Amino acid sequence: MKAIWNGTISFGLVSIPIQLFSASKPSKLSFSMMDSKDHAKIEYKRVNANTGKEVAWDDIVKSYEFDDGSFVVVTDEDFEKADPKASKTMEIEQFIDADELNLMLLEKPYFLSPVKGGEKPYILLRDAMKKSDKVAIGRITIRTKQSLGVIFPKDDALVLNLLLYADEIRSSEALDLPKEIKVTKKEMDLAISLIDGLTAKWKHEDFEDDYSNALLERIQAKAKLKGESLPDDEETEVEETSTNVVDIMDLLKQSIAAKDKKPSQSSQSTAKSKSKTAKQSKSGGKTKSSANKAKES
Repeated sequence: MKAIWNGTISFGLVSIPIQLFSASKPSKLSFSMMDSKDHAKIEYKRVNANTGKEVAWDDIVKSYEFDDGSFVVVTDEDFEKADPKASKTMEIEQFIDADELNLMLLEKPYFLSPVKGGEKPYILLRDAMKKSDKVAIGRITIRTKQSLGVIFPKDDALVLNLLLYADEIRSSEALDLPKEIKVTKKEMDLAISLIDGLTAKWKHEDFEDDYSNALLERIQAKAKLKGESLPDDEETEVEETSTNVVDIMDLLKQSIAAKDKKPSQSSQSTAKSKSKTAKQSKSGGKTKSSANKAKES
């Protein structure tokens, strides 16, 4: 992995030299834009608004435009010298209890990795936060943007998750939410019973992107047919959710009954895993080949 930021984390007088690595991966499916007439790929070019000619990256500069139309060219030096410390240091401004963090603020995760000389304070900060059940809040400037961030321990690593600022979150007050709806004790008891029945230990790996997997299978099937229609291309009726007033008690009872008949998430994951292994052993590596053909087509 390539580091996207090099700098230090500081808390008190302790400084930890670190590197920042993205902790998320792009989607497994990516698509190209084509002209529907001849399937030629669509290209996006950077052109001069006055001449219409393409401009090379090396000749492009950033500028800030004022309301009157005047502008100032902003250089890399301007970004670095605006606040030299902020561009190289993330100072921990406070620690908070882990359960105080509003999950709505979470935006993008990064791994923090110590560089030579920063190993001991890195481990010290990680383990101290684990024992105290605290997370660290501070601000970090990556490239040309300063973001609020939270640092927390995850397994053997420290993770930085960028946060939205308070003024970037919309208020729910603008929503037309119901205010005077009465819920009976029986309805509440059944709802809690349904929640209890669906409660399980969280295993992130049990949840896959089923839609992308199904779409990839369809793409692979189309690649084999070389443009011909799929034999199962028939209109599928999708049951629409009713907006009529219904007996919520009856629905809750049906949901609980259905939950009792449904296999658990862990057994579903095991079945999925076995099915996937069986498919791969039968195909003998054809899946990868089909995916490549789909991409080329």
